[in-house]
Amino acid sequence: MSTHIGAQPGDIAPTVLLPGDPLRAKWIAETFLDDSRCYSEVRGMYGFTGTWNGQPVSVQGSGMGQPSMAIYVNELFTDFDVQSIVRVGSCGAVTEDVGVRDVIIASGACTDSSMNRIAFHGLDYAPVADFGLLRGAVEAAESREGGSPFHVGLIFSSDSFYPARPELLGEMVKYGVLGVEMEASGLYTLAAKHRRRALAICTVSDHIVTGEETTSQEREQTFGEMVEIALTAALA
Repeated sequence: MSTHIGAQPGDIAPTVLLPGDPLRAKWIAETFLDDSRCYSEVRGMYGFTGTWNGQPVSVQGSGMGQPSMAIYVNELFTDFDVQSIVRVGSCGAVTEDVGVRDVIIASGACTDSSMNRIAFHGLDYAPVADFGLLRGAVEAAESREGGSPFHVGLIFSSDSFYPARPELLGEMVKYGVLGVEMEASGLYTLAAKHRRRALAICTVSDHIVTGEETTSQEREQTFGEMVEIALTAALA
C-alpha cells in the first residue's frame, strides 16, 4: 500500500485511466468496465479495477492541478508498476476553432508551472505524449461515426484556475495551443522520467472565448467519447 493509494500489490492494472474528478472515476468504472471493484477510497480519491473487452484496466482519480496529479502518478509508476496512463479530463477551449464538447488529443503540453523549471535547472523541457498512444487515439477518433469533432495539438497546463494575468494565454494561442487544463505537462514529464507511456485526452467543458459551458453533472457523467477513445488507444 502506498501513501495515498489504498491498494495492495496486484490490485491495479498495468493500464490506468486518470480522471481528475474521483466521481468521474466512479462513473467510468460503473459505465465502461465489467466486474469493477473499488481498491482505494483514501482521501475520497476513488480507484477501481475491472476489465474492458476482457482486458484489465484501472481508473484512478487524481485531483486538480499538477501537484495533486503528480502524487498519484508517481505512486502508480513506482509502487504499482503501472506502464500506461491516459488522462481523461476536461479542458477549456481557447480558440474559436474548437467547440464545447469537442475532444482534444494533446500531442504536447505547454505550462506556466515551475515544476519543470526546478527539475531542469531553468531549461525548458518539452513534455510530449507517447506516440503509440497518440496514434492509437487518433485512429480510434477517426473510426467513430457521428462522434464529436476532435483535434490533435498542443494544450496548456496552467497552475492557476483563476490566473492573475489571463491575457498571457493569448500568446500561447498564437502558437497553436487549443485548450487549457491543469495536468498534462506534469503527466508527460513523469512518464518520460519513469520510461512509461502517457497521453492526455480532454473534452472541452467550457469555452474561454465564447463563454459557453457545461454543468458539473455533465462534466462528471457525459464525457463518454473520450473514455472510449482512451480505452481503444490503450487496450485495443
